[in-house]
Amino acid sequence: MSTVSYGSAAAAVPVGAPDVVDLRSDTVTRPTAAMRAAMLAAPVGDDVFGDDPTVNALQARVAALLGQEDALFMASGTQSNLCALLSHCGRGDEYIAGNLAHCYRYEGGGGAVLGGIQPQPLPQQPDGTLLLSDIEVAIKPDDEHFARTRLLCLENTWNGNVLPAGYVEAATALARRRGLTTHLDGARLFNAAVASGVAPAEIARHFDSVSVCFSKGLGAPVGSMLCGARELIARARRVRKMVGGGMRQVGVLAAAVDHALTHHVQRLAEDHALAARLAQGLEGLPGLTVKRPQTNIVFVDVAGGRGEALLAHLRARGVLATGLIGLRFVTHLDVDATGVERAIAAVREFCVRDN
Repeated sequence: MSTVSYGSAAAAVPVGAPDVVDLRSDTVTRPTAAMRAAMLAAPVGDDVFGDDPTVNALQARVAALLGQEDALFMASGTQSNLCALLSHCGRGDEYIAGNLAHCYRYEGGGGAVLGGIQPQPLPQQPDGTLLLSDIEVAIKPDDEHFARTRLLCLENTWNGNVLPAGYVEAATALARRRGLTTHLDGARLFNAAVASGVAPAEIARHFDSVSVCFSKGLGAPVGSMLCGARELIARARRVRKMVGGGMRQVGVLAAAVDHALTHHVQRLAEDHALAARLAQGLEGLPGLTVKRPQTNIVFVDVAGGRGEALLAHLRARGVLATGLIGLRFVTHLDVDATGVERAIAAVREFCVRDN
């Protein structure tokens, strides 16, 4: 599996110019003109007082979309996952997650640092699943020597992989049988839904809480949402306040999300198709091993430790990606077919030249 470097040298390149093909992440998208217009026109209030009409309407819309009782707007997916951890667990409790899961590996250890919650990482399989037998063994007995195992966290998509529906049902059923609650890091849940051809609520229904992110493939500039039962969301609102997430006239951001939900969900299929085209164009090039994408993320392993050299080559040609040992390319609404073909040509030039 390719190792993603969020501090790649590619990040130092000025971006935004029309001649740059930015495939580092789907977080680099910029609001469309129509989205900016929606933001400008949004009626707003003070969300801490609960009277911003635009964010209130958005929270109701997303809760219904995911089949949950309530929802709470968050500044980021990390904040959403943190508020979920601190709402499900108390000090001395434990959550189970994959050893490469975002909520364990890439969120600064927030649950442990701020909540006194112990993570129990388990090895992930190539498709992002955790073995049911590993989950079973990891659940601690009710004994004073052990942290109290309270929560199972899954992620969908994970590295662009859609968790199999049967696996999700079995894993969450195991958790319930053993007295655990469940949380889904659904940062790219809409990618999973579009790729699977199912409603988002069908994926979310197995979980006690779900976080979804809007600043990735959906193209909003900011925002995530934590969804769940009303009692859990009430606890999350208190936690959000403690971690500085109580924003004021947040309706200008909620309007961008509302626009994205109306106009940008089904078009995720275009991103998936472009990722498939990118993978197809790179397959068979000397020195590369390409993983076929399920959604919008393409991983490429580069032989001979040449990943950084390839990144530098791409940067010189106005193509940005991330990587350390391998490379990650992410398609999104600001990348079109011409940009993908340009990326393929730049990689091909490097591989042919150096082999």
